[in-house]
Amino acid sequence: MEESGKKFVPLAQNISAMIHSFVTYQCKADSKGRVTIPVGLKAVLDKALQENLILKPSIFKPCIELYPQGEWQEIMEKMRTKLNLFSKQHLDYLRKYTAGVKEAEVDATGRFLIPKPLCEFAKIDKEVVLAPALNFIEIWDKELYEQEINSISEEDFMALTEKIMGDDAGQ
Repeated sequence: MEESGKKFVPLAQNISAMIHSFVTYQCKADSKGRVTIPVGLKAVLDKALQENLILKPSIFKPCIELYPQGEWQEIMEKMRTKLNLFSKQHLDYLRKYTAGVKEAEVDATGRFLIPKPLCEFAKIDKEVVLAPALNFIEIWDKELYEQEINSISEEDFMALTEKIMGDDAGQ
């Protein structure tokens, strides 16, 4: 499919590329919280970066989840089909899940701004790790990321790998 003389690549293909690109990047956040997207990641996410990015506090860890807008819309659509807006419990969940969500634009130099409340949540100072996690990217303070990775022993990781990926996975 062609559009404006350029090859048109659906957003889903970019997300698929992101899913298959399990390269962890280290970069810096400046004093204003701006992060420059590494060249390798920018190449993978080229089309997705033409849309705004969605930043949200992680539920489970002190990091930020970065979603291309198209992927975020898919998550919201899935919620729309699962949640009953006349249920207090469902509304409480939705409110908490979307609390702190921010939109970010990628500027001409390939930078995006992490708003101060999210930087504070994730304790981001200068050194940042961008770690792919299937359909989103985790943004970590480098020191916290290393602590998280090192908190799982090799034995526990092997056991977890066997449990999740072994022959009996999902049973």
